[in-house]
Amino acid sequence: MIEAVTLVLTGHEDYSDAGRAANPHVPWLGPWFVLFTPVVAGLAYGPLVQRFAREARGHGVPEVMFAVARQGGRIAPKVALVKSVASALCIGGGGSVGREGPIVQIGAALGSTLGGWVRCGAAHLRLLVACGAAGGIAATFNAPLAGLFFAMELILRDFTVRSFGLVAMASVTASVAGRSVLGDRPFLDLPPLTVDHVFAYGLFLLLGAIAGAVGVLFTKVLYLVEDACDAVWRGPEWLRPAVGGLLLGGVLLALPQMYGVGYPVLQEGVEGGYAIGFLLVLLAGKMFACSLTIGIGGSGGVFAPSLFIGGMLGSAYGQAWHHASAAVVGSPTVYAVIAMAAVFAGSARAPITAVLIVFELTGEYGVILPLMTAVAVATGVSRLLSRDTVYTAKLRRRGVDLERTDPGGRPVAEVMEPAPAGLPAGTPLVEAVAALTAARRPGLPLADGTGAYCGVVGALAATTALGSGTGPLEPVSQAASFPPVLTADEPLSRGLALLSGAAGADTGGLPVLDPGRIRVVGWLSERAALRALTEGPAGDGSPPVPE
Repeated sequence: MIEAVTLVLTGHEDYSDAGRAANPHVPWLGPWFVLFTPVVAGLAYGPLVQRFAREARGHGVPEVMFAVARQGGRIAPKVALVKSVASALCIGGGGSVGREGPIVQIGAALGSTLGGWVRCGAAHLRLLVACGAAGGIAATFNAPLAGLFFAMELILRDFTVRSFGLVAMASVTASVAGRSVLGDRPFLDLPPLTVDHVFAYGLFLLLGAIAGAVGVLFTKVLYLVEDACDAVWRGPEWLRPAVGGLLLGGVLLALPQMYGVGYPVLQEGVEGGYAIGFLLVLLAGKMFACSLTIGIGGSGGVFAPSLFIGGMLGSAYGQAWHHASAAVVGSPTVYAVIAMAAVFAGSARAPITAVLIVFELTGEYGVILPLMTAVAVATGVSRLLSRDTVYTAKLRRRGVDLERTDPGGRPVAEVMEPAPAGLPAGTPLVEAVAALTAARRPGLPLADGTGAYCGVVGALAATTALGSGTGPLEPVSQAASFPPVLTADEPLSRGLALLSGAAGADTGGLPVLDPGRIRVVGWLSERAALRALTEGPAGDGSPPVPE
């Protein structure tokens, strides 16, 4: 879809390496046509995102992290479709962002949708979201290990044996499917890389420190530009990408290498095809162009831009030292490859993923030791300079702290059990008693003809009513009770407080309703709530034990 939109709007398969070429569809405009491609794309995806899925705006990964950590893995099915179309239009229209954020959110939404279809619990749903995210990364970049650890390190933030095995299976499956279509070759085609002098490790340590600082700088610039766009814009949100697209078009006219993801430019820069001065221009240009694309409401990722920035930084760094002592320093390409991982580690603070993604993108094992060295230093420098990563900063600005350790603050959705099959409110009392007996539960929810919640019936209350002379054919609603209800996004601490106050004692727990408080979506028992508290903020990833 990205390639198709790019071809339609530019007449080229990838405009980033076409120079200031004209569009063969409108040759009379010359290179000036690029002023308007982001505007046309913005007019298409701006209303789409605003109307159908506002969470599809931006880089996508923070939304998936939030869904896993605070919403029990629930992502609306429409997000997958809207994100696909919006990101294809944005990137194909010149947005200087990556495709990994979109594919993570698309895969996660598909996983969540599948979990919703089979009505699995929150623990399984979170795993399916991680599996979808891992599969997207694995298939897109032909990088199964990076897909696996991206999901574990950034999405699940948990390394249990059970989750590792399931996410690994998804990553492998997606990789096999991707290779059958896209082929099996490294993403970047580079000559063999080696490190021949021990002195070079000192240079790698310094590069790691610089790259870590650049990764933090990228994060700061990204949100600074986004804040500036928020402060300036006063019109309707659906129009913002199109109006802002004119400014982005001006950047693309001045520096066409910023068009789209820019992998051909990255390849050229890593191979040493640009002079040091131009490499620094490309570095600064990508940092600003990516930030502007996100700031005006574009839909795309920041993973590929961080690799691009790292590649330009490392190539300039390597060339500078190469001029000083070629025999000791070695090939500048080595430094470019290492800086790609180090800048990503500095911005995302995911060192395992950083090492593996660059290793799999290049297929070069010869640089694994300096790669690990620089990434470790970059991660430490990033932690010293900034509390947040490029992903968690977006959530903290919304008041969400994923590092929170209070298990009572977890949403009920994370620990609730699947909703038991309810009874129609008009069910005869004698049939209700039989249903309660067959279900082996102390209580069941009641629903009216539209499926809306209308109370709970406990086994004790139903049998007492039947024994007190109430006709066996009377509706079970006569024995219904109305304990306090919870919604899926409320904190676990409130549910436990209600349960400890004897609420739900006769029915074995409390019903959990959807945000509109219309239908029952789960069930919170005291045992499940207490077990969640003892597990800590993340639990062990296991589903609750049935009552």
